[in-house]
Amino acid sequence: QPQLVESGGGLVQPGGSLRLSCVVSGFSLDYYAIGWFRQAPGKEREGVSVISSTEGSTLYTDSVKGRFTISTDNAKNTVYLQMNSLKPGDTAVYYCAAAGLYYSDSLRVADYDYWGQGTQVTVSS
Repeated sequence: QPQLVESGGGLVQPGGSLRLSCVVSGFSLDYYAIGWFRQAPGKEREGVSVISSTEGSTLYTDSVKGRFTISTDNAKNTVYLQMNSLKPGDTAVYYCAAAGLYYSDSLRVADYDYWGQGTQVTVSS
């Protein structure tokens, strides 16, 4: 059974940094794209970034370009999201999810098959 477990969330001041981790099991990162999504209170879940280690591709939503970096460590079955220059608007529950490689350029929620439980990120002074 595919599983994804996020960690690394917390409370950080504006301008600060956090690194989120997504540990996957039950499937290989060679055959799936992994995306990071977030959902703020009262808002729809939105795609933040996606990576395919097999294709060597990454994609970011415009609001995080230049601030967030997605990466993988296939030996550890882990995908990271390094978040720098955090803003209050980044406050949300962050989820990682897996999709077939066909969707390696997608940030659409509907294209992802497996989801983690989420980790809270709060940016506040």
